[in-house]
Formats: sequence, structure tokens, C-alpha cells
Amino acid sequence: MTGTTPATEATTAAKAATTPAVKATTPAAKAAKAATTPAVKATAPTAKATAPATSAAAVAGAVAAAGADAYPRIVAALIRVTSDWTLAEDCAQEAMTLALQRWPREGVPGNPGGWLMTVARNRAIDVLRRASVERRKLAELAALALTDPGPASEEPPAEEVVDDRLRLIFTCCHPALSMEARVALTLRTVCGVPTADIARVLLVGESAMTRRLTRAKTRITDAGIPYRVPTGPALAERLPGVLAVLYLLFTHGYNADGRPAFADEAIRLARLLRELMPGEGEVTALLALFLFQHSRRDARRDDRGDLLTLDRQDRRRWDRAAIAEGLRLLAETPQDGPYAPQGDPYTSQDGPYALQGDPYTSQDGPYALQARIAARHATAASADATDWPAIAACYDRLARIQPSPVVELNRAVAHGYAHGPEAGLALLAEVRAGGALDGHPLVVAAEADLTARRGGREDRDRAAALFRQAAAAAHSELERRALLDRADESARRHPAGGTAGR
Repeated sequence: MTGTTPATEATTAAKAATTPAVKATTPAAKAAKAATTPAVKATAPTAKATAPATSAAAVAGAVAAAGADAYPRIVAALIRVTSDWTLAEDCAQEAMTLALQRWPREGVPGNPGGWLMTVARNRAIDVLRRASVERRKLAELAALALTDPGPASEEPPAEEVVDDRLRLIFTCCHPALSMEARVALTLRTVCGVPTADIARVLLVGESAMTRRLTRAKTRITDAGIPYRVPTGPALAERLPGVLAVLYLLFTHGYNADGRPAFADEAIRLARLLRELMPGEGEVTALLALFLFQHSRRDARRDDRGDLLTLDRQDRRRWDRAAIAEGLRLLAETPQDGPYAPQGDPYTSQDGPYALQGDPYTSQDGPYALQARIAARHATAASADATDWPAIAACYDRLARIQPSPVVELNRAVAHGYAHGPEAGLALLAEVRAGGALDGHPLVVAAEADLTARRGGREDRDRAAALFRQAAAAAHSELERRALLDRADESARRHPAGGTAGR
């Protein structure tokens, strides 16, 4: 697990990520492509339509939207009852395929997710009945009708502190599995990320990833790994893997071309985990980090939909309630100095809070350090008022306790803003020397930004060329456009720091 924080976002339009962005494709989207397949023989509820017959395109969109939220819930619920991973995924997929066939005639139901759950549950019952599976499991499946929303229900049931997805994450993160298998299995089963996209992220072929996922599921079954959240020492042992997976889930939603629903889901699961482990500082810190980062979601793009760097965002659009909650959570983590709110967090013209005391504490873990970095950005009244020396100090500490190329990249950027571009470029040269991030667009963009800040005409020309180089290697169209804008801006600037143009 590597640390990612807003430092790199300050120099490029996209935050530095632990892995390349996963293509935003879900089983719901795959089901949309299956609209022409033969009808699925599954018992489905009668759709209580909210509209008359709907076009195939509109239905495909409705299924994709409903599936993005419902698919992980369905899979998690069915795995809990059947202990059969393949059956759970197949039934969820078949439910969405049947929706594509029936909703154009019957209309989209009032609660699409509940409709999909009912179909998937009924399909599982049919499969288990034909296989003469124990009556106990059939009874438990039938009981889902009492705990899950029906097709006509608009409100989800009250959620337990430990829900099916949290149980599933802990099952996927069992220490009997390798860390790569834990991450892959969670992304596939809990998040619904297609196998091909997981393979691309983990730099293996799709067929190899399919085999690894199959082996991981088989290992869980053969080892009798229980489908539950552990207690006692086992809970502490499995926690780091769970936190790493939640972090990846949030990153997948926060990336420039990610799915915001994944970020929302990571926050929700982090809240559940904190309720389960209220005294665990790193759990609280991770939730605070998510809130600080997510507070900027409405300000990260302009009217055209293009990405905005931190210094260009309208800070009035940041979610002050999320920032205030993040700071309250930070105050609950072990610390040596006060992080006290000053003034009204919602109306202050000079920034919502002032952070006092040391930049970090001796008890801070990796997520607490990242949360403190994010807090410095979130509480700065302007980009110029950002406490870069404190941020750089946090990165120094993070690099010592959790070294990684991405942490070193962010550290170089922070030192460049805190102590001048030459200091940042010197550290960046060390990052490049390691070779782990060769050709990565964020490294090239960081060099471009620090070079441009030196101010000379040759520096500006070189920065423009570097921004274009980074754009050519960007992982998304949004990042590419943002980097090309930076290139144009650098090319228009005069040596004295004035601008010719915007």
C-alpha cells in the first residue's frame, strides 16, 4: 500500500494514485451488452412501473445505474447464504439480463435494486432446489425477502453495523490469501470491477487473473474460511488488508475517470468499520482522509467538465461539513498537539479552521499522516496560504515509515513548494533514479510544474514540452486535456512571470 495525497494534485489535474485508473466498467454495463441473449428462466416480480414501455437505450442506462449499486449487495448477500461465489455472481448477472428484457415492456420498477435482488434470490433458489441443496439454505434465502427491500419498496432497511459487504471484505482479506489475491478478489466481488480491468491494474493477463480469482475462491471454500468479521487478535491481524482495500476502493472512485459511487461506498464502509472498531486510530484517520478528499468533489471540474488543479478550485464549493467532520475525527486520534477549530466552520471568510501544534505526532500511522496532509490543504484559505512546510514534514515522516515511489513523488512536490523548485527537482531526480515510475505521467508533470516555477524562458519552454509529454502518457482524456492546458499556459508565459493570455 502506498500513500497518495493532494500534493501531486496540486501540480497535475489528477491525484497521484496507487495504481492506474481502473476502467469504469461494471457487471451492469456487461449485462447491457447482453440484451440480445435468450431470456433467462428466473422467477421475477411484477414490475410496478414508474413509466410506460421504455426504450432499450433508456432501460440499458437504468439497468447499469441500478446494477452499479445493487450488484455488490446482491453478490454479498447470496454468498453469505450459499457460500457459492460463482452462483452468487451468476444470479446477479442473470437478474440484470432479465431486467433488460422485461423493463422495456413493463417499465422501470420503483425500486430497481430491490427488483434485481428478488430475481437473483429466486434464481438462486431454483438452482439450489434442482441441486437438492440443504433445506436450511433454502430457508435462509427465502428469509432474504424479509430483510431486503421488495420491488415496490422505496426505502432500504435499517443497516446493521456489520453488513454483508463488510463481512465479504473481511473474507476476501483473509491472511491465507496473498495481498494481490485479496485486492483482486475484493475489486471483483465487492466492487464489481471486471476481471480484464483488474488484470490491467495488476499487470497480468486476463486469463491469468481469471485463474487467480478462481484459486482464491477455491482456497476460501477448501480452507473453510468463515464468512464473518473476526474478533480479538484475528480482527487486528486482518485490519491492514481491509484498510488497504478500502483505500483502493476510494481511489477508484476519486480518480479523474473513476466512479464516484465507489468513493461513497468506501466512506460508508469506513464508517461501519469505525463503529466496529471505535478505538482504532488508523480506521478513524482513514475515514477522515476520505472526507477531506471527497469534500472537493464538486469543485474539481469547471463548467466544461475539465479538471481543475487545487490552486484553481473555488474553495467556496468545498463541502465544509465534510471538512469539519474530518477535523473532529482527527481530534479523536492520538496526538501530541491541539487541532482545534477556530470560528464558525461554515461562515468564516478566512478559512474554516486553523491547525495548530506539530505537523504530526509520534503515534501517527500512514493513514493518520495522510489525513493530516489532507487537512492542511482542506483548511488553507487559499492556495498561497497552504502550509507546505508542515505538509513536507509529514511526507518526510511518511517516507520513513512507509516508503514507496509514489510517496517519494509526493514528497518531492511538497518540498518544491515548501523550500523552492530546486529542492523539489533534486528529490524528484532521486525518484527517477529508482526507476519504479519511469515514464509515469505524474512524474513528468511534477517535473514540468517545478521547472516552470523557476521562471526563466528556457524553463517555461522545457516545462511546456514536459507537460505535452505527460499528456501523451495520461491514463484518461480528462488528464490529457488538463496537462495540455498547462503546456499552453507555460508556453504563453514571459520570463518575468507575466502572462500573455489567460
